[in-house]
Amino acid sequence: MTRSPLVLAALASAAVPGLDPVAVEGVRARPSGSFDVAFVTDKQERRWVIKAPMTHGAGAELEAVAALGPLLGRRLELAMPLVRGTVPIPEGRAIVYLRLPGRPLDFAALPPGELAAGVGRALAHVHNIELAVFEEAGRPVYDAESHRRRQLSELDRAAATGHVPTNLLTRWEQRLEDISLWRFAPTTVHGSFLGDNVLASFDDDDHAEAGEVRGVLGWEESRVGDPADDFAELVRLASPAAVDDVLRAYARARVERPDGNLLARARLAAEMTPMRLLLRALAAGARHRVEDAAESLRELERRTTEEDERRAFEAQTTAQEAAAAAPIGPPEPNWDATQPHPAFPDLSQTQPVGDLQDPDHETRPDHETGRDHGQGGDEAIPGPSDQDGEGSPDQAEAAGQEEPAGRSVRNG
Repeated sequence: MTRSPLVLAALASAAVPGLDPVAVEGVRARPSGSFDVAFVTDKQERRWVIKAPMTHGAGAELEAVAALGPLLGRRLELAMPLVRGTVPIPEGRAIVYLRLPGRPLDFAALPPGELAAGVGRALAHVHNIELAVFEEAGRPVYDAESHRRRQLSELDRAAATGHVPTNLLTRWEQRLEDISLWRFAPTTVHGSFLGDNVLASFDDDDHAEAGEVRGVLGWEESRVGDPADDFAELVRLASPAAVDDVLRAYARARVERPDGNLLARARLAAEMTPMRLLLRALAAGARHRVEDAAESLRELERRTTEEDERRAFEAQTTAQEAAAAAPIGPPEPNWDATQPHPAFPDLSQTQPVGDLQDPDHETRPDHETGRDHGQGGDEAIPGPSDQDGEGSPDQAEAAGQEEPAGRSVRNG
């Protein structure tokens, strides 16, 4: 249900003793929102926020946030809502807290520079919180594998509705089945890191890049899980230059180094956001929201299909240009005479030096060289040990031709 601002002001007065409303301002909720919100000013000029759940599920989330606030208040370097009073309503309990300073950010208009770096540091502060704090507050805990399987389960439920295009189901399933993308260290996650929940102050409205992040609202979906989920809205709306500045500051302020697939998972989470809105709308029975989410999914399919085709065409064009620019035939070897290189690249083509033949040498029969097939070559050559002491001139000439150089030295 949707309550009027006057009803919310009355609830705030009942939740906090001494809160006497003098003015109230209703806050327009997002289409997928689960809470009625109003700003209340009392007689002491204090500004309050009252937040009332629309469903029983949202009421349970507010109960959990009320327990998380005191634990985070001493550890977080940013301002966050601290509950000052509650009041029972049919959907659970409405909470009241003092309004935090600052104005919500528009991630689509986030400029590169110091403000983007401040957003990165704010995210790092959230992700640096000890896991035990969230566990003590009863927040959900998901490791990398359980987080991946949880998303596969959501994908199955969305496919059963018939509202999700087949191309998107296949695209997301392929990425969820790629185990290499899902290797990350679980961290404390805000869970709803939208521009509306990030408050910043500005000394000069004409220089938005010099703003400073002051506080973070909307902790109802906080959990232990994938840090990439908190980057989904940034990569969907902010400019690439602003995202780069956010990520650089985030990496410097983190206790642990971010994993290399963080942005890839963030883009996937951004793509799957309409699917999750569809599931929430179906659970709430809001037919008009179901139709809006279904139309968003059809538009997403058209856009992703066009982008994939464009990338494929660009890749094909680049490959064709590279092939056209390549030289025809094998490239000439780039020999460097100053560097040693093997004389015979193929060792199987080498042979012992003793087996090499002089191309001008005429091979003659063994009887002309004085060789005896029954004995070694050395014994067939006459020498000083012959009986006559000398051989015939022809034999001497033959012996001189066949005598190895080493032999003549040894017998001289």
